[in-house]
Amino acid sequence: MFIEQPPGFSHPTLSSHVYHLHKSIYGLKQAPRAWYTRLSDYLISLGFRASNADPSLFTLLNSEFKIRDLGSVHYFLGIEVTKTAMGLMLSQHKYTLDIIQRAGMSLCKGVDTPASSSSKPLLSLDTQYSDPTRYRQIVGALQYLTFTRSDICYPVNKVCHFMHSLTDGHWSLVKRIVRYLQGTTSYGLHITRGSSLSLHGFIDADWANSLDDRKSTGGYLVYLGRTLISWKSGKQCIVAHSSTKAEYKALADGTTEILRIRALLSDLHFSSDPTTILWCDNLGATYLSVNPIFHARTKHVEVDYHFVRDRVAKKDIEVQFISSKDQLADVLTKPLPHASFTYCRSKLHVDSPPSA
Repeated sequence: MFIEQPPGFSHPTLSSHVYHLHKSIYGLKQAPRAWYTRLSDYLISLGFRASNADPSLFTLLNSEFKIRDLGSVHYFLGIEVTKTAMGLMLSQHKYTLDIIQRAGMSLCKGVDTPASSSSKPLLSLDTQYSDPTRYRQIVGALQYLTFTRSDICYPVNKVCHFMHSLTDGHWSLVKRIVRYLQGTTSYGLHITRGSSLSLHGFIDADWANSLDDRKSTGGYLVYLGRTLISWKSGKQCIVAHSSTKAEYKALADGTTEILRIRALLSDLHFSSDPTTILWCDNLGATYLSVNPIFHARTKHVEVDYHFVRDRVAKKDIEVQFISSKDQLADVLTKPLPHASFTYCRSKLHVDSPPSA
């Protein structure tokens, strides 16, 4: 890496030269990549093997190297790990309390849901918020909290859209999330013990729900047995001409994640069922996944999304219809009323620790 000579540190006779860096410096764009390269090269030289599905995951060959068991994990990267009768619970209780305190809302009253089901935010129709740095700091902290709190993925994703132009109304959305956390500080993700390693997933999309650009919000949930292991809520990069296209795009995203997880399980020498079921509540997208005929209603669907049909034909995945009232991925695509939100949250296995 090379950098220009900074003001005040230029060479008196070689001012047109640049510095050649012998190691990465924090803050540079190349620093994370340089650190990863150095670390991965060293781990591979020790006998580790990088996963093809996730290059940041390294496994050590136990047959060649003796591995030391460090005991049960209790705290890792800010995530608290607690043993329960059914398995493990991952939570970020201390981190949640810190977010509430940083937001100046330690004495606020809790609410039942992290987002109101009766309002939709607009981009810049309100008074500009006076402290954008505070907004970005809290929203950034909330993003890390979604590692164990899938129940707040949708509202956190929504407030992330307004980092560049935020208003008092957007700050109110953030405060709503914090108020919800105030009443659920001890909640976390339950990882339950079970013999099944079958994968299945739920996908959903809320068509054109963004009033600013009419893009849709899609999301997926992936379960390994009874345990939720992967989830995502995000605005789609396309403007869908129909609800079928929005759902089909979400189906493509869910299929991609399923294939990644199956490859990862293979790297870890675990095998699951040969066919993974994806549950979809849109009949049009369900039919499109098995129908090779390109007709007028779907001619605007991008060709690359049709890799879903290839995977269905190969029996890697199977798309099945599910009623909207049973669609768990709804919690990732829209604000829900209290009863529906509570039901979905229970199926996400996000709850408070069981009493002793």
